[in-house]
Amino acid sequence: MSTLKLGRRALMGAAVAAMSLGAPAFSDGHQAVESIHFLIPGGAGGGWDGTARGTGEALTAAGLVGTASYENMSGGGGGKAIGYLIENADSNHGTLMVNSTPIVIRSLTGVFPHNFRDLTLVAGTIGDYAAIVVGKDSPINNMEDLLAAYDSDPSATAFGGGSVPGGLDHLVVAMVMETSGRDPLSAKYIPYDAGGKAMAALLSGEIAALSTGFGEAVDLANAGEAKIVGVAAPERLDTFPDAPTLKEQGIDTEFANWRGFFGAPGLPAEQVAIYQDAIAKMYDTPEWEAVRSRNGWVNIHNSGDDFKAFLEEQEQIIGDLMKKLGFL
Repeated sequence: MSTLKLGRRALMGAAVAAMSLGAPAFSDGHQAVESIHFLIPGGAGGGWDGTARGTGEALTAAGLVGTASYENMSGGGGGKAIGYLIENADSNHGTLMVNSTPIVIRSLTGVFPHNFRDLTLVAGTIGDYAAIVVGKDSPINNMEDLLAAYDSDPSATAFGGGSVPGGLDHLVVAMVMETSGRDPLSAKYIPYDAGGKAMAALLSGEIAALSTGFGEAVDLANAGEAKIVGVAAPERLDTFPDAPTLKEQGIDTEFANWRGFFGAPGLPAEQVAIYQDAIAKMYDTPEWEAVRSRNGWVNIHNSGDDFKAFLEEQEQIIGDLMKKLGFL
């Protein structure tokens, strides 16, 4: 079985504008953050984009943050945004950068020289199960159909994803291949800059199947643009119960991609604490539950030192898996 879970803690619960330390108190007595600028390391339509904008939506609607702004900064498999935040640390104390499992994967593979230790760790917030989708008009209706098409003509059955070769979406494809008895590195994988472009490639027929997060998959399915043929979850998810799991189709694979937020290096401890407090309070709001359930996310919450321990555990688990699959 190929399994990459979120770690011990995760599934148990499963700027431009500066932040003002003297923010106003709201009716329930909590202190509100005046503003947060969200830095998104990829293009529109991907998991990072959805996570940042969904979190900002919940925080502002719940009154925990006054205003939220967003900036997409693609490049280098996410490395451009990380480098920018490090190089401009002093002027970005009001910025939170979203990231996820790729910050671990791409550091292990040397795609960029930095890793999570070079940033201020704020909090892990959600998990998003991996999913495999095909276009609405595709003759493929399940994983058996997809693998049969691949066996019949591998070069014409390309997989795509919103991450670099050897990255998160490619790793999921490799896990599917390995647990179905195929060469994990044999599948043709085409990378795109974030989920939006990968989805466009699926809809145009450039790729036969898309490896993506369940949240993005649900958006496509609800829009009538795609069919979800497999979810890497232990059981079907309430957000879209018609989507079958990989396991029920004989592919013993589970994969959940965590996502969370990082600050610039040297971010003052009192600002880190206020960010962490706002995120912690967010989980108890109906505004967050609306965003979470809409996207099919799993609630996780690893803050501060717990977040660091979680990331170190992920680094070990992912490194071992990537060595097994031939990525390292």
